[in-house]
Amino acid sequence: MAELIPVDTFDFVIFGGSGDLALRKLLPALFHRDLDGQFPAGSRIIALGRSPMEHEEYLELAKSSLGNPEQWEGFASRLSYLRLDATRPSEWQALVDLLGGHEDRIRAVYLATSPELFGPVATGLRDNGLITEKTRIVLEKPVGHDYPSALAINDQVGACFHENQIFRIDHYLGKETVQNLLALRFGNSLFEPLWRREVIDHVQITVAEELGVENRIDFYDDIGALRDALRALLQQ
Repeated sequence: MAELIPVDTFDFVIFGGSGDLALRKLLPALFHRDLDGQFPAGSRIIALGRSPMEHEEYLELAKSSLGNPEQWEGFASRLSYLRLDATRPSEWQALVDLLGGHEDRIRAVYLATSPELFGPVATGLRDNGLITEKTRIVLEKPVGHDYPSALAINDQVGACFHENQIFRIDHYLGKETVQNLLALRFGNSLFEPLWRREVIDHVQITVAEELGVENRIDFYDDIGALRDALRALLQQ
């Protein structure tokens, strides 16, 4: 396996840090990158959420989401949790205090929240002086629920960040199955001419999902599971 090069020292700030996306996807991915030696000393992961939770309680929640790994202590030392409602200006000071004095390091802000919070979070970061030249903001799909709402969100975020600081992603597009499908479709001279809309009669999509809505009802009550799945498929 190729040796991984450590990244520059960073602060990774997760809005929605106690939510399903953070616990199921982000923290496990960060944990394995840390195990591979990519994170230099001093790098921090700061989880923010509206849940009233003590730091030690969050660590236990994060550890259980990783399957209670043996190499936990080093990663846990990077983790911290702050209760913060991004829509309340009075609650931002704790984050300002925590990030203060670290303006020289990379600051990645990941919005693992519902899309209606993208604008308020970006505005809160700007109004509290937390956007530096090395700050990046990550918008996880869906960005809005239709074209007008997507435009509105992009305008709000764009009023606070330069375009080269904004990253719009869908974590499903990084899965091996999807990447292999894209290579098969566009890199294969046999299938490429056959998989065009002009010669395809129809497409059937089967969603064989064992995982239920669980505690994500607030998200799916607005977005809808079918709409969420189809959006990911259509983006491919």
